[in-house]
Formats: sequence, C-alpha cells, structure tokens
Amino acid sequence: MNLTIAWLAQGRLRLKKPGEAPTTVESKFGQSIREKAVRAQQRHSWKSGGEGSKFLSGAMIWGRGAGDPASIPISITSICRGHKTGEMLYSLETDDFCAMLALKNLGEEEQRIWNKNDKRLGTLCVGNDGSVACSMRHQHGTANIAVRLDEESGFSEVTEGDSVDAAPRWISGPGRRLVFQSAGVGRSREGHFAGIGPFAIQYLDVETGDMKTLAEEAGTDFLMPQMTSDGTLYYIRRPYSTGREMKPLRVLLDILLFPFRLLYAFFQFFQFFSMRYTGKKLTTSGGARSREMDMKQMMIWGNMVSAARQHHTGDDAPDMVPNTWQLIRQREGKPPETIAKGVLSYDLAPDGSIVYSNGNAIFVLNPQGEKERLCTEALIEQVVVLNPPTA
Repeated sequence: MNLTIAWLAQGRLRLKKPGEAPTTVESKFGQSIREKAVRAQQRHSWKSGGEGSKFLSGAMIWGRGAGDPASIPISITSICRGHKTGEMLYSLETDDFCAMLALKNLGEEEQRIWNKNDKRLGTLCVGNDGSVACSMRHQHGTANIAVRLDEESGFSEVTEGDSVDAAPRWISGPGRRLVFQSAGVGRSREGHFAGIGPFAIQYLDVETGDMKTLAEEAGTDFLMPQMTSDGTLYYIRRPYSTGREMKPLRVLLDILLFPFRLLYAFFQFFQFFSMRYTGKKLTTSGGARSREMDMKQMMIWGNMVSAARQHHTGDDAPDMVPNTWQLIRQREGKPPETIAKGVLSYDLAPDGSIVYSNGNAIFVLNPQGEKERLCTEALIEQVVVLNPPTA
C-alpha cells in the first residue's frame, strides 16, 4: 500500500513511509525543554548545594529529586495530519504547559504554532482549509471542543456544559462542520466528579451553532467518529462500562489475593531501590533481557503480560481490546455494518482505504475490503494517515 502513516506507541511518535521501515520522530521542542531546565539548574545549583540537601529532599529514597530536570514528564498527547502535504501536527504537554507543534516534510522541520500555561488540549484534527479542532480539557473532569479557524487566532470553545467532548473531526465539503463524541458528567450532591455516561456522536455546524445527535444508545459508547463528504459515518462501538460493576467471583478473588499482592508491592519497591543504587535486581531469574528492563517498561508490564499470554496461541500481534470494540460504517439510509473487530484506533485514507490498529499492529483495508498488515509494534495508542510530500 502506498500510504504514509504515523502512530503513537509507548510515548514515542513513529513514522512509516511506503517501502521503508518505521522510524522514530524526536520532538526537538521537547528536548529543548529539558536542556533549558538542566542549564537553569546548573546556574543555580550553588543555592541548594550539598549532599545533605539531596537526602532531606527525598532524592535518596525516590531516586530523583523533585526538581531534577531529567525527570520532567513530557508527553505527546495526540497527532493528526496537517493541511499541507508532508505536514503533521501534534500536541505536547508537561506539568506546567501545553503546546501544539507542526512537523513539516514528514518530520524534517519543526515549528511551534501555539502554547499556553493554563490550557490542556488533545485529539487534534485539521480541516481542508487549515482550521484546527481539538478537545480542550478543564479541571473537575470536563472537556469542550475548541477550534482555531486561522493562523492568527487562538482557540475558541464551541461547545459548553458539564460534559466530556472529544475526538472532533472536520467534515469535508461546504461550511465548517464537525462530528465528535460527547458524554455527560455525573456528579455527587456536593458537586464532586463521580464519572461519565455513555459517549454519543454529535454533529455541529460551527458557523451556525446547530447541533444534533447522530448516534446514541443506552449501554453503548460511540467513539472517534469520522464522516465523509457523502454522509457516510464511521465510528468505534463498544459496550459502556462505568468501571464499578460488581462481579462476585472477581471480588472473592481479589480478597484471596490481597495478601500476596501486598507482599509483591513491597518486593517491587525494594527491587526498584536496589536497581536505582546498585544497578542489580534482587532476583536473577528471567535472563539478561529481563535484567535490562527499565522502570518505564515496568509501568506498562500489565499490558505486556497480556500480549505475551496471547502470543502463545500463535498470534504475534494479539488484540489489546476485545472483539466488542468494533469499527462501524453507517451509510445514509442503510443499517450499520461492522468493518473490523478489536479496533483501538483508526483513520480514513484519501484513497478510500481504512487504516486501523488493534493496539499491537496496524492494518489496512483497501476499498475492495482486502486486509493487509502494515507493521507490528506493542502498545499503539493512535494511528493516522498522512499526506505524503509532493515530489
């Protein structure tokens, strides 16, 4: 397939061009944040010098001081194809601020185009005219759709209310129209966040403010909608779950395993301490590859174990989500049809193909419905199809 795709996996931005192996695109802006923090700390290190201060600050216990610039958390929260060929936009955030950047020529050039200290945005989308839509997150668990209609303006929120609005996508054609997923926020009598309801798909005309519901069903989430110019709607459908459902057998198992899990937690704490200060684990089982695991890999160990167990069934790229996560196509005047199962993320290509991921691999469905696997990689969060640069 002659497609250029990008995806997020384990905090990295990955890129694959036709006929080439995947590569990692480094964020120069993210690197510069840490470099500036290191230089600032070096300039002012005399103010807090002394080994005793490190011990008192907790660095001896936790491995890094709270002000260690090397430990600044920097994460890429979303990616999308840009308005121009060979362009890709992504959002990046730290504890202190959020930024939107553009990568041109498929990652060869980087440009910062927006940043704020008091805003958090994600699920970016660029329209054919260059307009940008995103989900703007707020405190207390809410999020609204925001748009940036030209390069000179900032983001303006176009939805409101006690809800979580996310995953906006522009609709090709006349006017500025969006589809997005929306769920109401549940709160306690005191106004505290208690959870969110099922996601429904909403349609919004940005210019007139008209809004309507396109898909909604009790007990079902409708996620990541995309609509083509002919009115065909795509989305991921999955069973709604509050995460608080009571399962008697599971509760009993949790009670029985609690002492062992508590002991395991203590063991992992001392193992981390040993690795941090001696470079060695408390156990020697697992071989050289296991001994080389860093703490970032250990944080996602639960997902890796799940994939490894399914690997023994003969599938080297098992679905990370169940078959009830289904990619649906709904044409006007026709019933919904299932395109694929076990879908975590997807995107529509300009040639009519559908690129999707099950979390451990990326596949493409051509317009004739033929399926091909493009690549395999663990823990894929989001996949997008890019417009390749012109020759």
